[in-house]
Amino acid sequence: MPTHVIHISITIDYMSKNITMNIRLDEDTRRELRDFAAEIGIPATTLVNASIKQMLRTREVTFRAALEPTASLEEAIREAELDYKTKSNITITETDEETLAHLRSL
Repeated sequence: MPTHVIHISITIDYMSKNITMNIRLDEDTRRELRDFAAEIGIPATTLVNASIKQMLRTREVTFRAALEPTASLEEAIREAELDYKTKSNITITETDEETLAHLRSL
């Protein structure tokens, strides 16, 4: 996969000096970064600058991924919601003891 160099200008808080960093990204990542930045209404450079400054300020790196359920999980959720709505395949207990007794009976 071709790699592109994007130029990112960041401001280092130490003595307010500007430096330029070159970051190598594959084509898909570069496109996704550009599209995401446009989606939230800021240039990609600003997005990367803000991320770097936050990491330096907090001394933390956080990675999150929005997880999408698989088709089989979506189907299981639909079935569970239907079971709950129709009260089928569900046992309702009132106390901890009833719950434990039910679980032991399975």
